[in-house]
Amino acid sequence: MLSTVRAGTRRGISGLGNHIGRATRRSSVGGQSQFRSSSSEAVAPAVHFSAAPDTVPIPEKPQRITISEIKERRARAGRLVAPTAAPSDADMFKGSTTGKPKAKRWDHHLTHESTLRAPCKLKQAARHLKQPGIISLGGGLPCPEYFPISSLSLHIPIPPNFSESDTLSGGGGETVTIGKYDAASTNQPAAEYDLSIALNYGQATGSAQLTRFVTEHVELALGAPPYADWGVCLTPGSTAALEQTLRMLCDGVGRRDTLLTEEFAFSTALETAAPLGVGVVGVPMDGEGILPREMERILAEWKPEERGGRRRPHVLYTVPSGQNPTGATQGVERRREVYEVARRWDVIIMEDEPYYYLQMGQPGEQQKASRGVEEFLEGLIPSYLSMDVDGRVVRMDSFSKVVVPGSRLGWITASAQLVERFVRHAEVANQGPSGFSQVILHKLLDERWGHEGYLRWLMHLSEEYTRRRDVMVAACSEFLPKEVVSWNPPRAGMFHWLKVRHELHPDATSKSILEIEEEIFNRCIAKGVLVARGAWFRADQDKPPSGLYFRTTFAAATPDNMREAIRRLGEAIRESFHL
Repeated sequence: MLSTVRAGTRRGISGLGNHIGRATRRSSVGGQSQFRSSSSEAVAPAVHFSAAPDTVPIPEKPQRITISEIKERRARAGRLVAPTAAPSDADMFKGSTTGKPKAKRWDHHLTHESTLRAPCKLKQAARHLKQPGIISLGGGLPCPEYFPISSLSLHIPIPPNFSESDTLSGGGGETVTIGKYDAASTNQPAAEYDLSIALNYGQATGSAQLTRFVTEHVELALGAPPYADWGVCLTPGSTAALEQTLRMLCDGVGRRDTLLTEEFAFSTALETAAPLGVGVVGVPMDGEGILPREMERILAEWKPEERGGRRRPHVLYTVPSGQNPTGATQGVERRREVYEVARRWDVIIMEDEPYYYLQMGQPGEQQKASRGVEEFLEGLIPSYLSMDVDGRVVRMDSFSKVVVPGSRLGWITASAQLVERFVRHAEVANQGPSGFSQVILHKLLDERWGHEGYLRWLMHLSEEYTRRRDVMVAACSEFLPKEVVSWNPPRAGMFHWLKVRHELHPDATSKSILEIEEEIFNRCIAKGVLVARGAWFRADQDKPPSGLYFRTTFAAATPDNMREAIRRLGEAIRESFHL
């Protein structure tokens, strides 16, 4: 896996070099708290958390760069030259980090498996190809002449006209082509990536071309972490990133490690942890997500002898925005409080944010029609990554929910130490994301739309999902029996979480919560509507459920079908409760 790499500029941590080779608030309906908590309200009273002793204060706001700065940086660096399998990292593309401290070391959190991973010798050898005139006989890279695909054509929207009707109408959208040798063609001087590069073997970090884009996106949309040695690594989506990160940090069999997460959690995350032998403990939630005081209580009261010999948890997995399944979104103060608990107890935070850019106002709130991208970014709740003065956050981003799920493409952002360990695993596992996905998304997001076009696309998606959410909430108000069902309108994401007052069920004294839930679920299926049972998402499967819940989604059904589905759900609940 060797390739000619032209020697050139690399500016390190502070580098501008571009060559490789040259507060949410609760809104409840029906008057019922949506989650079990020590408070009668859906959002817990404010809890004041002091910073851990001898630590740097959390920044007040994200430190973002501008699109103009990115354009100026690229202009100074010149055309990106990154041929087949060219090594790259975020340091080649990110802005100055002068004056920022380095991240803490996390050797004590790494698993034995992770510490044993050594660099891939063949991929490391690619560094020698920077030597001018070198002839490579060292790597098994197929000759692109034998690739049976000479070009790909895509028909894509032209910002800001993103609707499918605009794109498919006569004269709407544009058709772009990716050729096999575009980057070497004198007829396309701006081309930096082509099929001869993308469809060959590459580095496990992903292509330099897309690494540059996501590095800039982190600085632009999230704000770079407040420490110097951060990096990124492209992934085959967040599910793959989750599995790799868990194996890097949690040893379920040897150390008897346990993962902290929300009491109702993304079921795939639970299913990923189980075969690794990693225990899972759910932290109680309210309408704003995970409760810091409950997280602190669990950590403070942890006794291995009462937990089957399991160590106190040192990793938290959380979906802070539009949490799956509950739809809860952590406000900025909630995130600060959780981060401070993590600092006090030396906990790594796995920040999984597939829905981060799908943040919404309250139902009925009108967005400014003339809103610009800067206003959109300023309105986003700051990420854990932007607060992370220690380097204890591993953020997972994905194009699945905001471009196409089938791309199987995302990235992590974390401290250089954790990224390096992550890369070592990727080298012998997936070897990075698909070249097809990388070259298509590079053509769409970087070459055609640019950062501003992509942000406007995200704004468009947020508005579209807001309209869908409003249809769902209105249907619930119209068709569900409020005397037994309550909800908080989600402020991000794709999911709507319904609490059913099981204690009012006529069979509450003779049937368990799970039995009542199953009975309602079966009635739903019989009436032609599929919803997800809340019990499927319980983090602590060996404990009785804290309540009866159902998850619905407003992601794909048409508005008319959503209304009809909620009507059928309401009918099933009424029949079960004899209303």
